[in-house]
Amino acid sequence: MTVAGPARRVLVTGASSGIGRATAHRLATEGARLVLVSRSVEVLEEVARECTARGAAEVLVVPADVGDHAAVDAALATAVAAYDGIDGVVHAAGVAAYGRFQDVPPEVFEGVVRTNLVGTANVARASLRVFEERGGGSLVLLGSVLGKIATPWMSPYAVSKWGVAGLARSLQIEARRLPGTRVTLVSPGGVDTPIYDLAATVTGHAGNPPPPVTTPERVAAACVRGLDQQRRDVDVGRGNKLMVTGFRRLPGVFDRLVTPLMDRFGQDGRTKPATTGNVLAPARGEAVRGRWPHVWGQLR
Repeated sequence: MTVAGPARRVLVTGASSGIGRATAHRLATEGARLVLVSRSVEVLEEVARECTARGAAEVLVVPADVGDHAAVDAALATAVAAYDGIDGVVHAAGVAAYGRFQDVPPEVFEGVVRTNLVGTANVARASLRVFEERGGGSLVLLGSVLGKIATPWMSPYAVSKWGVAGLARSLQIEARRLPGTRVTLVSPGGVDTPIYDLAATVTGHAGNPPPPVTTPERVAAACVRGLDQQRRDVDVGRGNKLMVTGFRRLPGVFDRLVTPLMDRFGQDGRTKPATTGNVLAPARGEAVRGRWPHVWGQLR
């Protein structure tokens, strides 16, 4: 007879929408004990009910802004106190903004960097301190293919994700001296989540995910695998390697093509007034998936 081990204890940031919410759902089906973190209190309660229905052993909701290091420290402390430790952290919180660099308001640019890069640093710092004190654990960080290439109209996001990639590699090297500690970077391409509609924009349009588009569930599966086995960088998306190869090996060709391609595929055809989206505060519309199931061969 096989005896089940203790339920895995995992904290998930960005758990109210997209990849974070899909990751919480997947861990719930495994019977995990979850800590759900996001700025969106009411939505987190909804996600908690979804996770309980999917089989989570226990669900704890901890509202927090990852850009606030004290709030992140408190969230980790709450998780450790509630579950007598934590086995893994999946950091999926992220926001985006569209516009020419000089047109994006400074507070929006700084808000994207604060959530995506400073937030990653805050979560990583708090997690690694807990892992060091308690003998190990797994940290999974969400990067992006835009942490390896550059495009027009998305400089805040690209800057933040290039930073996340650099931070992740530094942490992976340092973690070699922390027994039992694993750090994995997951780098998706276009994903069918609401982040594009929730993004800030000053272009007159909402954003679109770059094709080919994959599902948040597929990225979530990579995140959960990262809790079990460290990988330096897990690409999720059929087009990632082609984009990165073009950017690195054919920069002149890439630079000529990327702007018309972003005009055609990276922007929604409908007009949208300038907005700060969910960069500075939560916005309505959080869900697992967005509205792009039709774009170029989505995989589940």
